[in-house]
Formats: sequence, C-alpha cells, structure tokens
Amino acid sequence: MNIILLGAPGSGKGTQAARISEKYSLVHISTGDIFRENIKNQTELGKTAKSYIDQGYLVPDEVTISMVKDRLLREDCKNGVLLDGFPRTVAQAEALEKFATIDKVIDIDVPYDLIIDRIVNRRSCLACGGTFNVKTLSDASKCPTCGQQLTQRADDNEETVTERITVYDKQTKPLVDFYSAKGVLVRVNGNQSIDDVFADVVKVIG
Repeated sequence: MNIILLGAPGSGKGTQAARISEKYSLVHISTGDIFRENIKNQTELGKTAKSYIDQGYLVPDEVTISMVKDRLLREDCKNGVLLDGFPRTVAQAEALEKFATIDKVIDIDVPYDLIIDRIVNRRSCLACGGTFNVKTLSDASKCPTCGQQLTQRADDNEETVTERITVYDKQTKPLVDFYSAKGVLVRVNGNQSIDDVFADVVKVIG
C-alpha cells in the first residue's frame, strides 16, 4: 500500500505520518530526509542538490524526482510507503505515476486561520522534544512534561507562516483536485485532537 499525505504547514501532518507508518508498517519517506541522506553520502544527486541549495535556489523537479525514484526502488519499500512532502506539484505527481502506484491520498484539512493561530502559539522544549500550544498551558514559559524552558522557533511568526501557506496554496493545493479526479483522495478533518484525527485516518485507510 502506497499512501501520500497532504496538508498545509502546521496541519499536523508530521505527527500523523509517524503514527500511520508505524501502524501499517509503511516506510515513511520525506523529501527532507532524502535530501539530507544524499547530501551526507555525497551521491551524485546529493552533490547536484547541494549546489542549488548552497546558492539559495530551489532544487529542480528532475533532481527531486530522481531522488524519490531511487529511494522507492530500495528493498525496504516493497511492502509500501508513506510519502510526506512529495509530490509538491502536479508536475511531480505526473512524474510519480511513471514509477509508483498510489493507493490512497489523505488530505488533512485545517482552515488556514486556525493553522496560523496554532503555529504562532507553538512552543518547543529542547530538553524532551515536546511541542505545546501556549493557550493550553498554565505557565507558557515552562515545559509541562519536564519543567525546562520552552522556546519559539524563529520562523513561527505570522508573516512567515502566511507566506508558507500562500506557497502551499499555489503549488500543492492543486494536487487535491488532481487526485480527487483519480478517485484516490480522502479528506480528514484536521481540526480535532491528534487521537481523533488518527482515528479518522484509520477509517479512511480501511
């Protein structure tokens, strides 16, 4: 079973991806991990990608697609994968069809105003790795799990989040129509607790 997970930045996609891959024994593949692995191992594709990244450019589609194709051909992917962060565009989705069959596309749907509110109020604990919303904490400065100081990521501000959502809306949102037309898209209400979102994901996977 091959699944694609869609969702705007801050929709809770990463949290659900970890749960889905564990429950269904799927290899969780994110383009970020693929980039880091290829650059670290100094593969030819990695060197090419790094040359663009170092100049502040986006890595071209053909390089990203080649990396994903190379990863999907490995032995551990034979029983299924969960793709997170790829495809990002319809052009990438069309290329993916040439070397992989997608069984289900899950779109975690959260209204953009709620995403902005969620991210702007997000705080992280560097000690235990926990992530929290300050609106739910009695003390917004301390981690409720381990008591250490909570920090805010530099890019967790309204301006940056709005820009990321605008890019998503323009580049990735068209994938909803693309996969809906193919009959493999299902939408899940992401404006629920993590457990409730996952319960709905399990229902649509079947």
